[in-house]
Amino acid sequence: MPTRTGAQHLVDALLANGADMAFGVPGESYLAVLDALVDVEDRFRFITCRHEAGAANMAEAYGKLTGRPGICMVTRGPGATHAAIGVHTAMQDSTPMILLIGQVARDMREREAFQEIEYRRFFADQCKWVAEIDDPARVPEFMARAFATAMNGRPGPVVLALPEDMLVEDADAAPVPRVEPARAAPAKADMERLRAMLSEARRPFVLFGGGGWTAEAVKHARRFVERNDLPVGCTFRAKDYYDNTRPNYAGDVGIAPNPKLAERVRSADLVIALGPRLGEMTTSGYTLFTPPVARQTLVHIHPGAEELGRVYQPALAINASIPEAARALKAIEVDSSAWAGEAEAAHAEFQAFTAPLEAVSGVNLSKVFNDLFRLVKKDAIVTNGAGNYAAWLHRFFKHRSWRTQLAPTSGAMGYGVPAAIAAKLAHPEREVISVNGDGCFLMCGQELATAMRYGANVIFIVVDNGAYGTIRMHQERDYPRRVSGTDLTNPDFRKYAESFGLHASVVEHEDDFPAAFKRARGAKRPAMIVIKGDVEAIAPGKTLSAIRGG
Repeated sequence: MPTRTGAQHLVDALLANGADMAFGVPGESYLAVLDALVDVEDRFRFITCRHEAGAANMAEAYGKLTGRPGICMVTRGPGATHAAIGVHTAMQDSTPMILLIGQVARDMREREAFQEIEYRRFFADQCKWVAEIDDPARVPEFMARAFATAMNGRPGPVVLALPEDMLVEDADAAPVPRVEPARAAPAKADMERLRAMLSEARRPFVLFGGGGWTAEAVKHARRFVERNDLPVGCTFRAKDYYDNTRPNYAGDVGIAPNPKLAERVRSADLVIALGPRLGEMTTSGYTLFTPPVARQTLVHIHPGAEELGRVYQPALAINASIPEAARALKAIEVDSSAWAGEAEAAHAEFQAFTAPLEAVSGVNLSKVFNDLFRLVKKDAIVTNGAGNYAAWLHRFFKHRSWRTQLAPTSGAMGYGVPAAIAAKLAHPEREVISVNGDGCFLMCGQELATAMRYGANVIFIVVDNGAYGTIRMHQERDYPRRVSGTDLTNPDFRKYAESFGLHASVVEHEDDFPAAFKRARGAKRPAMIVIKGDVEAIAPGKTLSAIRGG
């Protein structure tokens, strides 16, 4: 067994598991790890970020894109607490991720030493597993378990604290082999029962969502849907799980869905939910399905056994990994004559719902995002954070291939900028567009420096309407004309972007967007398009005046 420091064992384990990139902000508590990375810089890149929240969001986006844990490295105390947002997003989004935190020396613990935190308590409800490595000889063991835990069952984040004196201590330890996720296959009897339930249905509906999907799973699930002529919807921020332009696609199911789609789900006699947790956002606040037993006959397929029956008691619960479940589903074919034409009708409703609207005021965002869909390549990656601007993006932009949408199910602001940078670093050959509101953008706007440093030629779109739009909408609904805390004072976003070295332009009319986008695409460096919005046009089909009652 080789004698190595704890830090060197850590880097060895990362390389053994195929990790090639980590995102972080340097700190003295894990300088030994940074030093060990110097020796492998031809195989592993440390991406220096400007804020730990940005670094954690980049790691989460990397995990979404690759299916392997995104790696984030931060220092103790403030570094870890800043990074907590990315851990929370990874948990709610079922994304594999590993957060590595430098920790106080072992002989200083329990004294409230400088920046000391007990991470087992701090992260207990935010991740799948949190631990502290006291013995450098056990680093390979802990890292192997971290990769396995992050990927197995329902994917999610793992947090490991690394005492700084442990990292410099020598130890003999056997190297770990690459960890591959375990895949549970559905029972044959369960699939036969699912087949029987589908054959007896008259108004079936399929939902795709959750974590743990692969390109192969998407292909197999699509075959199941199409050979049985089933209408299919994708859950909140999982629109890229099924090609939105195909005739079986009914739309996204979750917050503010097409009312006709919501009625389809409510009136279905059988719902096959492949992958989603069936949480608040997926179920429109638990209204599409009534807990604890839905009106619809529910088949719930999920890789995490703990999720089955957590809120809804399904008629058939299948604990299986998504790739294995999709593989089994593709072999099912029944007589679909009872619901003939329903998928096409649902898709026609989706197309009508996503047709551009008339502008109320400001730039017509429905036309902008419809144009964006027509301008980008099929495999372009589009990211966003949280805010009402995202409602326009989700409704009017269509996804045509797997892993072209990166957005936080957790509803975290500040995600769109770092997620796009991570996507461009992971896939430099693909076009990446980051869509942001003004409030959302400034949560992580400093990461433009990271984009410039590493040549991540993302096109950043910022919708500037001078307000925290989502909160303002709820405020005007619940407390009309009593505006408090939701107005914003913004910088000149064009000058802000140019100060980092980006190409930047401003769009004040929707007809000017295509030309501005083409100029940004041709800039050959990171670029920003600032869109002058109007808070009056608060959401698709809604105005503040109407919400407040005139």
